This record gives sequence, structure tokens and C-alpha cells, in this order.
Amino acid sequence: MSLRDRLEEIKKDEAPVSITAQAQPPQQYGFMGYQEYQALRSRIHRKLLDRVDLAMMESMSGDRLREELKTLVERLLTEETIAINDSERMNLVRDIQHEVLGLGPLETLMADSTISDILVNTYRQVYVERRGKLELTDVRFESEAHLLKIIDKIVSGVGRRVDESSPMVDARLPDGSRVNVIIPPLAVDGALMSIRRFALIPLEMKDFLEYRSLTPPMAEILQGLVKAKVNILISGGTGTGKTTLLNIMSASIPAAERIVTIEDAAELQLQQPHVVRLEVRPPNIEGKGEVTPRMLVRNSLRMRPDRIIVGEVRGAEVVDMLQAMNTGHEGSMATVHANTPRDALTRLENMFGMAGFNLPPKAMREQISSALTAVVHLTRLSDGKRKVTSIQEITGMEGDIITMQDIFTFEQTSVAEDGSVKGRFRATGIRPRFVERLRTHGVKVPDELFDPTVLFE
Repeated sequence: MSLRDRLEEIKKDEAPVSITAQAQPPQQYGFMGYQEYQALRSRIHRKLLDRVDLAMMESMSGDRLREELKTLVERLLTEETIAINDSERMNLVRDIQHEVLGLGPLETLMADSTISDILVNTYRQVYVERRGKLELTDVRFESEAHLLKIIDKIVSGVGRRVDESSPMVDARLPDGSRVNVIIPPLAVDGALMSIRRFALIPLEMKDFLEYRSLTPPMAEILQGLVKAKVNILISGGTGTGKTTLLNIMSASIPAAERIVTIEDAAELQLQQPHVVRLEVRPPNIEGKGEVTPRMLVRNSLRMRPDRIIVGEVRGAEVVDMLQAMNTGHEGSMATVHANTPRDALTRLENMFGMAGFNLPPKAMREQISSALTAVVHLTRLSDGKRKVTSIQEITGMEGDIITMQDIFTFEQTSVAEDGSVKGRFRATGIRPRFVERLRTHGVKVPDELFDPTVLFE
């Protein structure tokens, strides 16, 4: 949507602010109350839209446009008879800039690098997650219409739509943050939106080590597995950091390789020079034109990939992904939702059924065990911290069962008075079979990495 269209839509839909006592946050704006401040902001906003030269503003750069908006807002404020202080004046300028150029009330939250999730529970209530803990904020939208306007700005920017006929949508922001929206009639109390944020500067393995999400021996093994082109499955629950770890591990892929990524909403931030990014497409209003992950996985096989990375395996695409891993596309990686490494393999098996394959259970498990070599499992602990709690090797089949062995594990020992989880990482003492593969690919693996007597608190 162009700036002209956006401003015209705002101007057409703008209505006087009406805020109930229930919607008022405790925050005060200088000497003004919340309701009085929002009424003034809305009035200045409408006057601004009456006076701007849309054609001229559309041709301006972002920084210059921001300065022009600031000048216009300050000029309009001088025409108002109401007395406001410097703090209120700065807030008004900032909020109107955010409304026209950004995501309105959410811009201040998007600028906070400590926030990992923004959860909009109707226009009256916004939560954020900081360091694994949820916090209620003072941020509010003026009305349901105001929230829907911001939602439409987000989804239209990536060619998606949200309305009564299509009330759920996944989208992304320019910085790669993932957005999920659900509106009435499915959302009973009003529109809901969740934003999963990603760092502008991608995390590295050293950051995971600093956060004590894993240990140096575990990091060394994970980097070695990627360099040796071992097929890896990353499992974990919602918000455990699967995509973040996938990003970090992908940094070990050599720059000379061609990587094809397949995602529902493109959010991976690979740093290699030769990355081809594919994204699924939902059906249009007539129910046509859908492009599924399975279609993209099949197409990627014709794109001469060195590695295929599937952002998340959810359905029938598992068949083509595992076949690709079994037919020469080594070093491929994927994530899956699961509570344990064993559950992750069971989910893959269930997805075969979703694809319409009526293979015997043993045949499906043989496909899985021959395609995958390692399962890396992440857990979000009760104190909000994320940890790699298990690295397991798939060793083959024993009868009808896929055999696995723990290489590294995290053991929780207690919970401190402040709620923080106490525990320790340790190697199990098992020397994995993939060590020989790592060594043949030039990755040195000291035997000391697997010493079970070395503990990391």
C-alpha cells in the first residue's frame, strides 16, 4: 500500500476517540490524562491529513518525511489553545510519526531489543515477553478499528489479506519478525495479534554459550555436524528457540554451498551469500492459487540445492523432505514441534499418514532412521530460560523400533527461591557413531568432549 493510499484510508476512517474507563491504562501523559491526550492526538492527526501534500510526501526519503511530519505537527500544536508541556509535545510528535509511518502504538515496543514477543489481546490489552517472562504494558489502541487498521497495514505489506472470509493469517515484518493475526468472528472478544520478534543482528553460538543454553562441547559437536553435512532435526515446544538455533547452526555451512530455505513466513536470517528463500502462499479469495510447503520442497529438488532447510515440518512435506535427505541432499535441516526427541520422530511418522501414505509402520520408521542422524531438543524451563536439553543420535532400527542414544543431556536438580532453575549439563559417556563421519570431513573431535565426569552447572 502506497503512502498516499495509507493516508487517504486513515483520513477517511479517522473518527473522534471514544475510550471507556475499562480501556484506560494507568499511564499519565504529563499533566494530561490518557483520554484527553488521545483526543488531542486524534484531532492533530486529522488536521495533519487535511494539510499534507501526499504527492510530495510520497517522493521523500524516510528520514526527510519524518522531519516534515515533525514540523507539521509542531505547527499545528501552536494553533491549539490547550497548554501542553515539552514531554507531551514530544509524545504527540512521536505518536503521529509512528501512526503514519509505522505500527502506531507498537512502535515503541518494536524499538525495545529486550522484547521477544508482543501479544495484543484485543485493542485494550498488550503483553510483552522479556527474558522468558510475560509483562503487561501500558500500550493501548484507541479502538478495535484502530487495531484492525494496523493489522491491515502489516498483512497487505506482504501480499496477504485478513477479513471475515479469511480471519486467520500469518505474515512477517520487514525485519523478519513473525506475525499471526486472528479476527472476529473466530476471536470472540476482538482482534488478536502476536508478533514473534527476531534480533536485527542474528545471535551467534557465543551468545548461546553466554546464556548457558548449551556447553562448549555441545556447541563444538553441533558445528561439526553441520560442517560434516549430517541431516539434523531440531525439536522443541512453542517458543523454545528452534528457529534461533537453526539460524545459529546454519552459520557453520560453508559459503560456497547453495542453500534453499522453505518456510511458512520467511524468518530465517542466513548469512551465506548463496541463499534462495521460498515462502508458501495461502489460497486467494476464490480458494485458488495455494502453494503448500510440499509443493515447494518438490520444486526445490529441481533448483540444484546443496542443502535444503525447512523452517518447520507440519504435514505432508515430510515425505518429500525425508526422500530428499535419503537421495543425496545431505546436510539438510528442519524443525518440528515436539515435547521430547522420541515424540519428534513419532510426529514425523504421523505426518506420513497426513500425506495419504499407507505404508507399514516399519517402512515409515526405516525412512526416518535412514534420513536423520541427529535430533537436537530444546526446552523452555519454568524460569523462562531456553536450553538445549538433549542431543541424540539415531543409530538405526531394532526390530520395529528406531533406536536412539543420548550424547549430551541437561538434568534439572532443583528450583531456587527466586524461581530460577538449577541443573547441570553432562555428556553421557557414549561415543557416537557419527564421530567417524566428522573426522572424514576434517572436523576434529577430541574424546574429552564425551567425558561424563565433566559437569557444567
